[in-house]
Amino acid sequence: MLSVIEIQFKGRRRGFYANPQQFPFEIGDYAIVEAERGEDLGQVLQIGTEMLLTNQKKGELKKIIRRPSPKDMARLQENRRLEKEALEVCKKKALAHGLGMKWIDAEYQFDRNKLTFYFTADQRIDFRELVKDLAATYRTRIELRQIGAREEARRIGGYGPCGYPLCCTTCIAREFDPITTKYVRDQNLPLNQSKLLGLCGRLKCCLRFEVDFYQSAAAEFPNVGQKINTAIGTATVERIDILKEEIVLRFGNSQLEKYSLDELTAMQLSAKKDGDIPDEKGNGAK
Repeated sequence: MLSVIEIQFKGRRRGFYANPQQFPFEIGDYAIVEAERGEDLGQVLQIGTEMLLTNQKKGELKKIIRRPSPKDMARLQENRRLEKEALEVCKKKALAHGLGMKWIDAEYQFDRNKLTFYFTADQRIDFRELVKDLAATYRTRIELRQIGAREEARRIGGYGPCGYPLCCTTCIAREFDPITTKYVRDQNLPLNQSKLLGLCGRLKCCLRFEVDFYQSAAAEFPNVGQKINTAIGTATVERIDILKEEIVLRFGNSQLEKYSLDELTAMQLSAKKDGDIPDEKGNGAK
């Protein structure tokens, strides 16, 4: 079975690579791999077989070329220094061209055959003249890539209010799933922006992780606002707590009572058995 290794590059850019020469890599090792018109250098993130592949065909896999030498690692560090200088030059040239862009990062391909600049902007930008200017300065292929707020946070990194590294830098592999306020409602969370927005200014990615559980568990509970027939009268569901498996019912205009899910189920069965309480259509059994 084909040996496949996942490699991570600067800005948490990732890719799968074949290891036909069976180099004995461990997690965290560095590797030099095939890149578009050249070579790139990244860090081993995951080791396995072709079963790791998802949407990538085996024929599309580039190969690992070799393990880096001390000279290669020194070049990598030099690239990082040059990237910082290039980013400052790019910012000045963009201002000279009258372009309103927020510059995030610069990244050299290991062999310096390509230099990529990452930016965010509120709209599409015509940066063709800027690319020509940068190409004339650096004498290499120039790519300007517009990214979103979530991708910006991934490249920069940071820590969330939970104290852990941002989800986008750790457990989110590649693509960002859409996060909507429906996930907030499904988890019965208050619409508090200060609690729901991440460092990127968008809804937190972690809202996606548990929504499947909440949506599945919610099927066992009545809806908020629903009328419930119990052995002691008709009540309205005021709120539910899925984690504690509790339901708060309102009897009349003010009386609130808290029940566990099991208790409520038993009350409903008792009411149905006695037949003294109207059903959901308002029809009594007696």
